[in-house]
Amino acid sequence: MATLTFLTAPGGALRGRVRAPGDKSISHRAIMLGSLAEGVTTVTGFLEGGDCLATLEAFRAMGVRIAGPKQGRVTVHGVGLQGLRAPASPLDMGNSGTSMRLMAGILAGQAFDTVLTGDASLTRRPMRRITEPLALMGARIEAAATGAAPLCIRGGQRLTGIDYRLPMASAQVKSCLLLAGLYAEGVTRITEPAPTRDHTERMLEGFGYPLARESDRTVAVSGGRRLTGTEIDVPADISSAAFFLVGASLAPGSDLVLEHVGVNPTRTGVIDILRLMGADIEVLKPRLAGGEPVADLRVRHAPLRGIRIPEALVPLAIDEFPALFIAAAGAEGVTVLTGAEELRVKESDRIQVMANGLTALGIAAEPTPDGIVIQGGALAGGTVNSHGDHRIAMSFAMAALRATGPITIHDCANVNTSFPGFVALARNAGLAIQEQETP
Repeated sequence: MATLTFLTAPGGALRGRVRAPGDKSISHRAIMLGSLAEGVTTVTGFLEGGDCLATLEAFRAMGVRIAGPKQGRVTVHGVGLQGLRAPASPLDMGNSGTSMRLMAGILAGQAFDTVLTGDASLTRRPMRRITEPLALMGARIEAAATGAAPLCIRGGQRLTGIDYRLPMASAQVKSCLLLAGLYAEGVTRITEPAPTRDHTERMLEGFGYPLARESDRTVAVSGGRRLTGTEIDVPADISSAAFFLVGASLAPGSDLVLEHVGVNPTRTGVIDILRLMGADIEVLKPRLAGGEPVADLRVRHAPLRGIRIPEALVPLAIDEFPALFIAAAGAEGVTVLTGAEELRVKESDRIQVMANGLTALGIAAEPTPDGIVIQGGALAGGTVNSHGDHRIAMSFAMAALRATGPITIHDCANVNTSFPGFVALARNAGLAIQEQETP
């Protein structure tokens, strides 16, 4: 299998206007709820990356007619909550933890058996956090001895609503249980220790499904209602925009506008953290698109300073920390992150892999059990390994804007799971980057 390497040259600035690909979280959910709805759902701005395509193909395998994607447009002919059919083979979720965790909630309520599997990285990721509460609802799920995938989900089980307090903040676990709650008798009530992204809740309401927001941390659904097809306009993904926010903040001479970015308040931790570090980020033309807040973001170079990152912001920026670690490396002083042990069980151990890469580039980075301590300084050139983690690959690419020498980043093929066309878009904005494919 071919491997992909990014080759970056030092220096440069990011200028102009960029539209990042569609939001991955919203794209996943649009396909899922559109498939379970009655009637037709049209999706524009759909992210045509590997993760979201895995979700789309899974519903096709269960009998849902889906046209596209073509230039970000998808038409889903929903089959209703009870209309899915047994797939002929296991459903391969590729590298997508979102697909596997949310799909498990949906499949727990079906009449047929299914098997969820994925690539080597996904089959190492923790799944007990969903299988245990699903079992409390009455689901029967068999997993590997480690608790990870493949997951064999037994059909024909009677699900009952539960009142569940999440032991850790996780939008994926919350969403999994809410989706299972669509099939459960009674009320499924989820309370989280800190607010997390609420795309599932917003989209359920957009499809006409009644939802009770009992507080900023508690949400409840009752089973047995209906979803009705609708139109979904997917904004640009703030997680993808984050690389450009960091790159433009670090590179002298940068002045970049990121267009139509989703600025859901449960996702804007990256903006808040960068502003605390001194970043110059302006929110322009705030508006609503399909029930989701969007805006254009203008970011200009500014000197950054190290900070102690408030733990309350950690769940609101959990996917953006690889990029934020690059910002910390280019900042003056020390940045301290705590309360982020979740980063150790993402596509890679993002704390350790980022620490290794930063160290290779001459930055003092000390991992801790639940975070990292980074001493800002001069980024040298060097070679890093992304360990197949798309966000780490793109983060180190942006580091080149402040580096004194070229940076080579290995194992970058998975960038296409979340940001197809990253290299071309980054190059057009001013990053000196090339791809090198080796057999």
